[in-house]
Amino acid sequence: MPTADSDVGAGTMRERADESRWKLWLLLGADRRVVAALALLSVFLALVALSQVVGTDLRAAIGSSDPVETLFQGLLTAIITGVTLVVTLSQLVLSQELGALGDQRERMDGAMSFRRSVESVIDSDVTPPDPASFLRSLVAAVGRQAATLQTAAEGSGDERLRSFADDLVADADAVGDDLEASQFGTFEVVFAALNFNYASKIYEARRLRAADATDDAAGALDDLVETLTLFGPAREHVKTLYFQWELIELSRAIAYAAVPALIVSAGMILYGGQTGVVQGSVLGVDSVVWLVSAATTVALVPFVLLLAYILRIVTVAKRTLSIGPLVLRDTVHSGGDENQEA
Repeated sequence: MPTADSDVGAGTMRERADESRWKLWLLLGADRRVVAALALLSVFLALVALSQVVGTDLRAAIGSSDPVETLFQGLLTAIITGVTLVVTLSQLVLSQELGALGDQRERMDGAMSFRRSVESVIDSDVTPPDPASFLRSLVAAVGRQAATLQTAAEGSGDERLRSFADDLVADADAVGDDLEASQFGTFEVVFAALNFNYASKIYEARRLRAADATDDAAGALDDLVETLTLFGPAREHVKTLYFQWELIELSRAIAYAAVPALIVSAGMILYGGQTGVVQGSVLGVDSVVWLVSAATTVALVPFVLLLAYILRIVTVAKRTLSIGPLVLRDTVHSGGDENQEA
């Protein structure tokens, strides 16, 4: 079990997560189209390999029964159901944008009020318009306040305070650099924001503030908590926008993939039994096996795309369930006489 200092000081999500680098890459970092392509390639190769392991003559089986027709009838039904699901997802996304004029005015007032609050802590007359720059302005403000805390820590000689300030400056610089190179519409913006573990930083700042901090340190810690408290809802808002963006991309990708999948499924139902058209073998494998495996892979494209996108969405949702200093993972925090698990 990690100690309080090691857990709170863990900067990136990779350092905080008890998971392999490859798993995090698959769930979060990789392009969803790459993940879908790898999954489809695995399905195709597995089907071809299975035909050799089982040893069943697929050409003969098609002549005596209807395995291909049965398979693609099921896939055709699944594709139609999947497209219906896509329409439902699209309606869900659109429902967030529909509302009466008064509701839209309240949303605008809330957004402008929040921006004014952010402007007061970042010392700027106007906040940046794009999500990456907006988050980076808050992270930069945290870095400046952490530098002020470093100065206060040097005067007080408090090593815990100094260590916290040093880690915070390093984290703010790293996340700021990541956000500077990111553009909304890609996952990099959300990934960089996830790397900034503001919840643990709020907890640690408040704990240090309660531990008889000097006046200078107390003021710097109060400023830090205020800025980090604003970063939380800002990140959640950007995450929500990204989810809506991603669901729209998912809906469009499945709609595009559904047409060839439907054509291939219907074609295999109608003409899949005509094995005499496909003769010979490739690499020692009957051409019928290659044809059926390829057609099955094409028919599975909408489902695999849905799986690839949803995997990342639910992973991000799981890691950002709470807002504020509530850490939903196995860790130990030193809180007085008792250890607390969050």
